[in-house]
Amino acid sequence: MKIAIIEDELLAVNYLKGLLDKQTIIPVTETVVLRSKKQAIDFFQTHSADLIFMDIHLGDGMSLEIFEHVELFTPIIFITAFDEYAMRVFRHFTIDYLLKPFEEEDLHKALQKFISIRNNFDPESTLKSISSLQTGDSDMMKRFMVREGNKLKSIDEHHVAYFFASGKYLFLTSKDHQTYIYDDTIKDIIQKLNPQVFFKINRKFIINKEAVTDIIKHTSQKVELKLSPEPEVNAEVFISKVQIAECLSWLNS
Repeated sequence: MKIAIIEDELLAVNYLKGLLDKQTIIPVTETVVLRSKKQAIDFFQTHSADLIFMDIHLGDGMSLEIFEHVELFTPIIFITAFDEYAMRVFRHFTIDYLLKPFEEEDLHKALQKFISIRNNFDPESTLKSISSLQTGDSDMMKRFMVREGNKLKSIDEHHVAYFFASGKYLFLTSKDHQTYIYDDTIKDIIQKLNPQVFFKINRKFIINKEAVTDIIKHTSQKVELKLSPEPEVNAEVFISKVQIAECLSWLNS
């Protein structure tokens, strides 16, 4: 098997290579070490691997940015010293998530998991299953996973009042007046939502139709929506001028 290690720390590379040389779970015929995001992008544009070990923090940026440049369906075992990225990495073909410093036993368990998945599922059907879990039968998201303290919580689409962007973050506000950081961007999430339920009214807000309590028409080019719960920031919510006609039609449907 051809293994790719995406890691900028030489000690971490040598430690992982040493463990891979000792283990007997998978036959490693070639190991490629990629020390930066750029090296990884350049490599995967023309090459492939059977399994990838990927650190998240690299010297020239986040390794998750690699997915913006190349399409990878290779199984990945993420290795990082930070646990806050666990939800983000499982959007990809992730086998496991190892927290540094990890032990030999942790690596063996991850490799056993990889072998079990490879032996029981072909890549095409596995990817379809992952896609189905994430987006539902109709290719639209029906539930949204958020973090509540040290727990994870799944919120049904009909309990979401709106999404709003503030600074670098996207937030989800539920109908019971709770607000959570949601790991996505407003540009991407709108592509995954049911258009009968949600509408992107401006650059910052995607609303659920049921969250609208009042429509205030200041002028033909200035229409305000009152939402419940009322946003804690950006309390005045206006429909983008170019969206007014379409949004009002959507609200009336």
